[in-house]
Amino acid sequence: MKKLIILFSFVLGIAVTTQAQTKPAEFKFDKESHNFGKIPANKPASVEFTFTNIGDTPLILSKVETTCGCTVPEYTQTPIKKGESGIIKVTYSAAGAPLPFSKSITVTSNAKTPTKVLYIKGETVK
Repeated sequence: MKKLIILFSFVLGIAVTTQAQTKPAEFKFDKESHNFGKIPANKPASVEFTFTNIGDTPLILSKVETTCGCTVPEYTQTPIKKGESGIIKVTYSAAGAPLPFSKSITVTSNAKTPTKVLYIKGETVK
């Protein structure tokens, strides 16, 4: 029994050490905000946020949410391996009166920091 406990402790120690050396998935964005400047009303404007997985495990985006229906995200759906890149494309459809806008895009993933917020802003003109 004593040998079994020692063996179990040894195996557990190796497993913990291995996990400690592996960095969890994490993304590094090229930019985290974008200013469209002045954009015409009723004409969609898009921007791509590119990111790289700087962790050791595959990065999986589970959802990308926006603050309103005027902002539509598209994103890489497949796991992003270590060192590989993915894209989050955000399209803003400016409708209505000319006004400044500021929107946030919330990215949820399996990364070390599971929630990341990206921002877009600009002004709608006639």
